[in-house]
Amino acid sequence: MIILGIVLLIIGFVAKIAILWTIGIVVLVIGLILMALGAAGREVGGRRHYF
Repeated sequence: MIILGIVLLIIGFVAKIAILWTIGIVVLVIGLILMALGAAGREVGGRRHYF
């Protein structure tokens, strides 16, 4: 999700499409939260590690 968020941010910035920029930020933040929870040892969605 982190990579998808970064790709959407880049595409949104280059193409000047505001909705892609917004979706990219949201997906990136969700990915970072899930990564932080997984790194803290908490299970995320029934998985011990989130990749």
